[in-house]
Amino acid sequence: MKEEKDVYILGIESSCDETAASVVKNGREVLSNIISSQIDIHTVYGGVVPEIASRLHCENINGVIRLALREAGFGFDDMDALAVTAGPGLVGALLVGVSEAKALSYALGKPLIAVHHIEGHVAANYISHKELMPPYVCLIVSGGHTHLCIVRDMETYEIIGRSVDDAAGEAYDKVARAVGLGYPGGPKIDRAAKDGDPLAISFPEGEVDGRPYDFTFSGLKSAVLNYINRARMTGEEINVPDVAASFQHVVVDSLVSRTIACAREYGFRKVAMAGGVSANTALRAAMQEACDREGFECYYPEPIYCTDNAAMIAAAAYPSFLAGRFADLSLNAEPNMKLGMKLGA
Repeated sequence: MKEEKDVYILGIESSCDETAASVVKNGREVLSNIISSQIDIHTVYGGVVPEIASRLHCENINGVIRLALREAGFGFDDMDALAVTAGPGLVGALLVGVSEAKALSYALGKPLIAVHHIEGHVAANYISHKELMPPYVCLIVSGGHTHLCIVRDMETYEIIGRSVDDAAGEAYDKVARAVGLGYPGGPKIDRAAKDGDPLAISFPEGEVDGRPYDFTFSGLKSAVLNYINRARMTGEEINVPDVAASFQHVVVDSLVSRTIACAREYGFRKVAMAGGVSANTALRAAMQEACDREGFECYYPEPIYCTDNAAMIAAAAYPSFLAGRFADLSLNAEPNMKLGMKLGA
């Protein structure tokens, strides 16, 4: 279906610890992208505190939305639809965004579109790479999810593999805490690893019997923690950059090898990445190198669109707008929302 008129969607994201709003034109052109991060506050506690996150969303969401509209040079009446993250995520945090979007939809008489958070991460690629179209293989790596999917079309996702325990980003956070780097672990491990030797320590790469595209990181995490505990018990000095580099080497190899094998087996020449961990410099370099070696096209979003943001939510909502698939005011937060689940007619 071709849309003759330009479509402007106001996206709202509040699934975890970023309050975000964005105006996106035709699903791919970002006119504003406002993010109010709570990282500094949650760092004190070593991770996200759900109740604090929800309260801060309540305080920030109206101002963030007003700023997004102002930066885009538009008002509420200029928007064609409202898009909001309905799940998955922290239920209290999600409820703030969903309630705000429903209130605006009702008051303004504008259509409401419910968006899956992970589909938003995938759609971030359409912002950074306007030429990208399905089908392709996509590796989704974040603090809460590690999925290997085939994106059949703009709204159809086939999960080929997933983590059976810790998500990759969760493992990063736990290892970073164990070596004293603190929260958030992903970028801190990435920075520390640049000064370390990735082959200094031999950590195991986990496998799932009979499921070659599934991921497991709990054994790796335990091996790192055991190494640190043994070193402390024996008074051995811990080289943090070496630990970070060796841990990251195994994670990156696990992610890249499965993704490339999947693309090869299923016959796809395009490989994309999405989610917060896709901003990791070692992962980007390794995936690009592997794709170049295989003759695959490699895509990943700009770093600002890898972490949680509302531009990706508005971008993901665009196909639903064209299809006339809207949610009604009974929409509720879905903290365990499944990938590919559609809310609306």
